[in-house]
Amino acid sequence: MSSPLSSAQVDPRGQRFAATITVVVLAAVLLTAPSTLATVLLALQTALFALAVAVGVQRTPYAWLYRTLARPRLGPPAELEDAAPPRFAQGVGLVFAAVGLVGLLTGVTTLGLVATGFALVAALLNAAMGLCLGCELYLIVRRVTGGSLLTSSN
Repeated sequence: MSSPLSSAQVDPRGQRFAATITVVVLAAVLLTAPSTLATVLLALQTALFALAVAVGVQRTPYAWLYRTLARPRLGPPAELEDAAPPRFAQGVGLVFAAVGLVGLLTGVTTLGLVATGFALVAALLNAAMGLCLGCELYLIVRRVTGGSLLTSSN
């Protein structure tokens, strides 16, 4: 039985493209923190993670950039993937980015930097090697819960 989150299919290259942009944004946060620029960049990335969770990874500005700039030059993908694991991964990224943002906003800079660093490492693994830690976590949660946690209607 298919979950409401898994009805869409996505080009895995688009996920790596989005992860690459995320790496640049999060690296800029770490390089400029603590500063207003770092806080604004992390707030924007947090909002983008939230958008991906709310409407799906295929409906984000990063996905639009990929479809507009990169995919026409690459041609069609060899295969598509279920959108549910990347969407879940965006939720994991949202949690780390939100914790990082709270840290920067409240002056608990170390918390902000560590949480942002964790999100950066995950995005870097996806961008460089195609290893999506959040996607792997999604599969583990599905196995442990028998799929019930992620397939129930909300």
